[in-house]
Amino acid sequence: MAIMITDDCINCGACEPECPNNAIYEGGVEWTISDGTTISSPYTIETGETVDPDEEQEPISDEFYYIVPDKCTECVGFHEEPQCAAVCPVDCCVPDPEREESEAVLSARQQTLHA
Repeated sequence: MAIMITDDCINCGACEPECPNNAIYEGGVEWTISDGTTISSPYTIETGETVDPDEEQEPISDEFYYIVPDKCTECVGFHEEPQCAAVCPVDCCVPDPEREESEAVLSARQQTLHA
């Protein structure tokens, strides 16, 4: 499953530089699928919409840091555990119960994002 940041976030920013996929953004900041990945062709995100890799997408949160599920691999392929959760001082980086994914799915995403 992807990791999510709860509203207990204190906006410290400790998680953002730890993400190997550049999936974490400050609240209110737009994101792109190409940021921190090798994606250079149109990419289909979880909503089914195909986006240009450099097209800015709406922030998922305007108040707190957030994780883009389409870019989260729970650090599979990079680390033994999600690095955002490991460094979060308030334990607000938690598994997203709405997005349960197998290690195989996360691994495939990691390979797609960093081909």
